[in-house]
Amino acid sequence: MQLVLIRHTSVAVPRGVCYGQTDVALAESFQEEASVVKENLKRFTFDHVYSSPLSRCVKLARFCGYENPIIDSRLIEMNFGEWEMKHYDEIKDPRLQEWFKDYINVAATGGESVLDQRRRFMDFIKEIKELHPDKTIGIFTHGGILINALVALAGKSYSEMYNALPPYGSIIEIEL
Repeated sequence: MQLVLIRHTSVAVPRGVCYGQTDVALAESFQEEASVVKENLKRFTFDHVYSSPLSRCVKLARFCGYENPIIDSRLIEMNFGEWEMKHYDEIKDPRLQEWFKDYINVAATGGESVLDQRRRFMDFIKEIKELHPDKTIGIFTHGGILINALVALAGKSYSEMYNALPPYGSIIEIEL
């Protein structure tokens, strides 16, 4: 099975804001960025296309010619709970320091940890491996899912990935 994970394009959110599962708008550069993604996807023929339910992923999938991706909520970005749409500097929650020290295991208040996100993503992977063995699967999703995919399925480390987050519009191929 070949997985092709596509990260959505730039968002219209200031740097340093926790936007996770909030359905935020895409940046004004969407058309330009999405055209590059669409061109780069021409080398693939997908047997099935999945997408996070958030509009930033669905809009990119449709722009790239996949009008009806299979929507799966397990592909959504990490839930930042009470921190959603707050700038890190304005979060007064004492758990923030715990999270900075161990974001892999510590959940945002009212949200989830990186491992929580990984568990739901791996549940998705287990299911599609059973449903679609030996297929090429396109997945329009988020940076957190790309990180978990590269760690869980491609042998990367979290420290390596968080120091080199795949940029907006990235296309990551993983052979299972």
